[in-house]
Amino acid sequence: MPNNQLADDQASGLRQMKKQMVKVISITGGKGGVGKTNVTLNLAMALAQLGKKVMVLDADLGLANCDVMLGLRVERNLSHVLAGTATLDDILVEGPFGIKIVPATSGSQNMTELSSVEHASLIRAFSELQTAVDVLLVDTAAGISDMVLSFSRASQDVLVVVCDEPSSITDAYALMKILSRDHAVEKFKIVANMVRSLKEGQELFAKLTRVTDRFLDVSLELVATVPHDENVRKAARKQKAFIEAFPTTPASMAIKTLALKAAKWPLPVNASGHLEFFLEQLVQPQSE
Repeated sequence: MPNNQLADDQASGLRQMKKQMVKVISITGGKGGVGKTNVTLNLAMALAQLGKKVMVLDADLGLANCDVMLGLRVERNLSHVLAGTATLDDILVEGPFGIKIVPATSGSQNMTELSSVEHASLIRAFSELQTAVDVLLVDTAAGISDMVLSFSRASQDVLVVVCDEPSSITDAYALMKILSRDHAVEKFKIVANMVRSLKEGQELFAKLTRVTDRFLDVSLELVATVPHDENVRKAARKQKAFIEAFPTTPASMAIKTLALKAAKWPLPVNASGHLEFFLEQLVQPQSE
């Protein structure tokens, strides 16, 4: 396909996209094992309980696990969309409280290596999405790969999940350093997860800000302190979100408080509030 025709096709797809304002939030953390997917899914359900139409994009392309954590059966995923055998609406899986999940591929497709035609296909898939969305939560992979950076820089809000371990703090700092230095991301919302008390969560946040204040030009905001809660593990064994299985447990109450805050985060008044902006930013070549 000639480049000018491809560009025309992309532009046409973007123009056709519904001009709904969509809040795009990426949930990341640098280190694996900090509870990032748990925070994502439970926040999605808490927002849905507030009346929001919520979609979760499982962006861990190598180890997709949102569906597994909820015991959902997935027959098709993003690879089928890119292959042209399904639309985005076709592959959506409905979870508790009506949240919609976009199942990831299992490593057979890597968005960082998509061809220009596949780039256009991905944008077109979102441009043709019929399902209404208020909030798109992007559950990124662990680490600081190009894929994680791409999703984070394309989102309007970046939630960094951190627990009180030196490696978690170090990896979260490294992620924020790269995003601020190379991608002009200056604001981060911090979730202190699996802490023993509110004080411990605040101290964890203080450790992080002491380092970022010294070496980075960024602003951090502590938006949630989620306590260590045995019911989280019990819910995981049942393949349920803890907010569903144990709605009044301390971790659930903390996530519900976070959802109340997130629901009030202002929507952008320009193109960055649209899904097409998110996809354009996601698939455009990385700056050198």
